[in-house]
Amino acid sequence: MRNYKVLLLFSWILILTHGSVVAQYESNKENDKKFPWPNGAGAAVSLTFDDARRSQIDKGVPILNKYGVKATFYVTPQYVKERLDGWKSAIAAGHEIGNHTMTHPCTGNYDFSRNNALENYTLEKIEQNIERANVFLIDQLQITPKSFAYPCGQKFIGRGEGVKSYVPIVAQRFQTGRGWPGRHLNNPWMCDFSQLLVVESDGKSFEQLKQFVDQAIEEGRWLIFAGHNIDDPGAQTTGLSSLDELCRYISDPKNGVWVDTVERVATFIEKRR
Repeated sequence: MRNYKVLLLFSWILILTHGSVVAQYESNKENDKKFPWPNGAGAAVSLTFDDARRSQIDKGVPILNKYGVKATFYVTPQYVKERLDGWKSAIAAGHEIGNHTMTHPCTGNYDFSRNNALENYTLEKIEQNIERANVFLIDQLQITPKSFAYPCGQKFIGRGEGVKSYVPIVAQRFQTGRGWPGRHLNNPWMCDFSQLLVVESDGKSFEQLKQFVDQAIEEGRWLIFAGHNIDDPGAQTTGLSSLDELCRYISDPKNGVWVDTVERVATFIEKRR
């Protein structure tokens, strides 16, 4: 009798395990399928820029508008104030404005963030910092941001055993949270909207940027470019000619790319997976 019960239990374990394996197999097959992007496109591409730097309004937006490319700008209030009318015009042209916190806190290992270090933050403090930026954007630009970008791509507060992730706070408040830096594409079937992957556009030639676009088309993925200055000397700069050629390439229907803001692409994916 005891042997019979053991055998019966073992049989149930095999059945349950088999069901789990089959479900996982079916899930993997689903994730291998090409995502159904709009109009038969092979990939989605979103252009994003951080910090609300002056060159984005002065040099970047005219290029984007020239090709009808809608971008996402993750802004910090202090720089928005310098080109307030320009940012209002960018919104009117269809560009998206995202939250990049009020004071751009990063690790205190960076000299510029020594007095604004994430190591000295609490979850309550980072939440307040994010909310203050939202209040500013609602008041000054009359928009409620749906997208967020982690300053310096860092998603923690505290130090040592007290370190905590503030990804859940972002997930509660925003549709998406974008990381930094990186060289990776998003699988639309699997990506965590609160931790989207990016490819840095700063310092790259058009040919280098095009390689990522072509990879996204081949794999059916969502490519998010992330940059800072536009055609300014020094570091963290996306070249004007590179941006112009990139916009020309991705906006040409024959190349099979759907170009849109982070919010619109995320919404499209949400409805189809």
